[in-house]
Amino acid sequence: MTHFKAMIGLTASLAAFAFQSDLKAAEQLPDPTFAQAALVGEWWATPNIKFDYQRGALCGSVAGGSVQPWDAILGINGVRLDKGETYRLSIIVSGDPGGPMRAIAQKGAEPWTAEGEITRRLSPDKQSASTDFEAGTTHRPAQLVFQLGGSERAWRFCLHSVSLLSGQASAPASVSGGPSAIRVNQTAYLPGGPKRATLVQAGRTAQTWTLISNTGARVASGKTRANGLDMSSELEVHTIDFSDFDTPGDGYRLVVGGETSPLFSISREAYAALRNDALSYFYKVRSGIDIEAKYAGTDYARPAGHLGKSPNRGDTSVGCVDTRTARKVYGKAWSCGYKLNVAGGWYDAGDFGKYVVNGGIATAQLLASYERALNYGGSSQALADRLVSIPEAGNGVPDILDEARWELDFLVSMMVPEGEPLAGMAHHKMHGNRWTVGPILPHRDRELRVLHRPSTAATLNLAAAAAQGARLFARADPAYAQWLLSAAIRAYEAAEANPKLYAPVTNGTFGGGDYSDDDVSDEFYWAASELYLTTSDAAWLKRAKASPHWSGPVFYPDGFNWRATAALARIQLASVPSNMPSGDLRKIRSSVIKAADAYLKVQRKEAFGLMYSPDQGFGWGSNQSLIQNMIVVATAYDITGQKRYLQAVRESMDYLLGRNALGISYVTGYGTLYAQRQHSNMFAHASDPSYPKPPKGVLAGGPNSQPADDYAIKVLKGCAPQACYVDDPRSFSTNEIAINWNAPLVWIASFLADTR
Repeated sequence: MTHFKAMIGLTASLAAFAFQSDLKAAEQLPDPTFAQAALVGEWWATPNIKFDYQRGALCGSVAGGSVQPWDAILGINGVRLDKGETYRLSIIVSGDPGGPMRAIAQKGAEPWTAEGEITRRLSPDKQSASTDFEAGTTHRPAQLVFQLGGSERAWRFCLHSVSLLSGQASAPASVSGGPSAIRVNQTAYLPGGPKRATLVQAGRTAQTWTLISNTGARVASGKTRANGLDMSSELEVHTIDFSDFDTPGDGYRLVVGGETSPLFSISREAYAALRNDALSYFYKVRSGIDIEAKYAGTDYARPAGHLGKSPNRGDTSVGCVDTRTARKVYGKAWSCGYKLNVAGGWYDAGDFGKYVVNGGIATAQLLASYERALNYGGSSQALADRLVSIPEAGNGVPDILDEARWELDFLVSMMVPEGEPLAGMAHHKMHGNRWTVGPILPHRDRELRVLHRPSTAATLNLAAAAAQGARLFARADPAYAQWLLSAAIRAYEAAEANPKLYAPVTNGTFGGGDYSDDDVSDEFYWAASELYLTTSDAAWLKRAKASPHWSGPVFYPDGFNWRATAALARIQLASVPSNMPSGDLRKIRSSVIKAADAYLKVQRKEAFGLMYSPDQGFGWGSNQSLIQNMIVVATAYDITGQKRYLQAVRESMDYLLGRNALGISYVTGYGTLYAQRQHSNMFAHASDPSYPKPPKGVLAGGPNSQPADDYAIKVLKGCAPQACYVDDPRSFSTNEIAINWNAPLVWIASFLADTR
């Protein structure tokens, strides 16, 4: 996932100027509108920019052929940034024919710490933009720079006006308006399901609540139940329970005293729509194919990414990291003598990397959405062709399978060819040899793409997902199913021959996330389990039963994920029909039920109704961790039919859709106040309005008690676990989007849409 540290090397600097330090609401720049030619000399530029002055504009001819934004810079020194002071940076800019621009108020020496930033892709028309920011550190010297590099062709940049004012009001919240004190599921409560809300209010005195319909009629009322202090939110709260009211409709609201909740519905249709929107996200992040407006909508249409069309270097012939990089990454020399065509697949998250371990679990959970509907969903629309708008719709194959196939083909393409060392193993990942700096669309990415060393974890992810795919494609495409099964078996056998080839920790220093994992016992268990479920071969069951995870603990408070896949194997064994001996199946299912009961016990203690409360605080991607816990409980419902599990899942979904400490829906486009400024290279409207917004139906990572990006660390200091989130594109550790977060969202939305 994306990390970025701005670093520039300045090769030219002209005389700086000083400003008085004691002025409030003071202009930091000498001539904001470029009215005085004598002051233009305060600006400097790198040698690849030839700038000139005309009254009312400072323009520069920017040479083409640069790679990074900081390869071409226009700047001015002598500004000062004081810790805790608030500033407003405002610009009017244009470019002919256009190019990338990043305006940054930053420290004037290494490490060039950025405090305020505006990013745009310019055109000949003038654009106005501004940003308010609070300096996290005092910087003397400081500077304002315009990074203009990254264009293959030459272009002309014009700065028509620029202002940096100190003493400004603090920047507005990312989600305007702020939350109501009454936290509700802002999308829809389900008919027949629990309907609870949380009132943020101190005191133990019960309050009167009223439910109002869209006509203004009072349709229900009652008293709140005081909960006192809720530990994960550090708020004093009351519970409102209106579960007895069950009339479907839109435009309901709750009222307590002078507080009114956001509007919400009582409806089942919302979850069918969410299933479709969450699934549609995957087409929009496909690599190696034109994303067409007739399927994705005009805003999301773009040329194919990473097919090697200039300036993009592409994924059609990718070699391995060079030996110098390998020594830094792996501690010893390693490379390969071949190149692979690894075009296709999905972009992992905010960046353009493609990672087999993330792709493996995401594919598996999309396939599991289909398989759950097949076995427990009756006439579920999840089984349908033409479910969503994708090029394959109408081909006679269910759309979920079509979408999963796009990634399955990529996963298999990552295998080491026969005849090579480590044949049959899967390369752990592939991405640029340096971080791609966004915002940027994938077809404009200029970084050299490289394969990283194979890993046991990646190889077993491939084996598990391919085995599952073979089972589910057996009817729709028998030849393809057999090809997948052969790849799965070949991969598993290669992993057995190389059981300790681990991906190292690199802390994201080589152009992509490391996805390190030095315990692959869970991946062996998962892959063997899927191969057994597909083949019914007792040899695979024997391998699964030999795992320490066969009878050991696999369910934990913080859910499961790409690094810990044993729980996924367990719920697959519990829910997918097989020839497993009845005694073994009974034990497997008993463990799932026991885990579900533990999650329900957690939920009963949580004032916001979620089944997630790890002792160490909320983790990275806490929203998907919560969904994984919900999937365990949903599986308990499927195998027992006990409605208490269904009702628990329904209530836990309320948290994701607005019944939480921040009063925000974490699913874009769902609710009144929802996350819409997620970290992404291409869905970067919040950073540059020329880019599209994050698509409807995409899940934000969510609260993270140990944020890892500079912005979140600065603004979330001392946050309560449930409040360690900021809807800002700079916060990749709380607000990124990812395929392995949206896949379980598809699963749980489909479950809620199909259950009655």
